[in-house]
Order: sequence, then structure tokens, then C-alpha cells
Amino acid sequence: MQLNDQTGPATGVWVCSLEDRIYRAILRQVENEPYARKLGLRLRKIDRGYALVEMTMTEDVENIFGRAHGGAIFSLIDEAFQTASNSHGTISVALQVTVSYLKPPSRGATLRAEAREVGGSRRIGHYEVDVRDEKGELVARSVAMAYRMEDPLPFLAEDL
Repeated sequence: MQLNDQTGPATGVWVCSLEDRIYRAILRQVENEPYARKLGLRLRKIDRGYALVEMTMTEDVENIFGRAHGGAIFSLIDEAFQTASNSHGTISVALQVTVSYLKPPSRGATLRAEAREVGGSRRIGHYEVDVRDEKGELVARSVAMAYRMEDPLPFLAEDL
């Protein structure tokens, strides 16, 4: 992935020079998304068909056993999938998401979800999302499919 030296609105976020307008708009939307803010989801990298999102595991996202709630990890996966699949500039919506939870992260761990487009067509995109902790150990793996609509992202007009 070729990244330039530009930073997006969020501190430390790299923005790819390709389709800069789309990436800036998505960065802004993630920063302002109430759910992402509530969970502390941070978009760190974006490129065409690719996204890297981080989240720190806190006691706010624990389940009844004091472990990371599967829903919190799913939300991290979904944010990475959402940003990667919409990086083409048109609205993409999830058709299917399958998650395998492989290892519980420790409290305070920083998790990174990396979404990669691995195939597809004009209408369907196929993605793999890996979640790793700061040691690089695999926490969860997801396979996802998105339906690509023809409509441009509605918030792109703000960047014209």
C-alpha cells in the first residue's frame, strides 16, 4: 500500500493519496460517529478496499465473565469492514459477516482489526478481517460480504 505524508483529521492517521476526497470524508464520518466514539474505535489507515481500526479493551466492554464482550470485538470488525467496503466511494451494505473468536484479549489490550478486500465483482465485495492484539496474536477472524450500491456516499458532497 502506498501512503503519503498527509495526515487526516485524526492525529496519526495516514491517508492514501488515491481517492483522497473519499478517504477524508470517511475519516471525518468515523470520528463523528457516536457509536464509534462510545467504543473508542479509531480508524488508523484506509486505502481502496482496506482499513485498519483500533480499539482498547476496557472494563466498559466486558461481559459477565470479566472478558471482552464478543459484541465489542464484532463492532471493531464491523467498523473495519464498513470503512474498507465503502472506500470505493459508493454505498456498500453488509450481506453477511461470520466471526470466529479465537482468543480472549486481556483487559487494556489494544486490538487492531485489519480489513482486506479479497475478491468480488461490480456488485459484491468479499472481505477478510483479522483482529490481533498488540503482541500480534490472532484474537478473531472474520469473513464478510458487502453489496455495492451505485449511490455515492451521501457525505462526499461536504468535501467538494
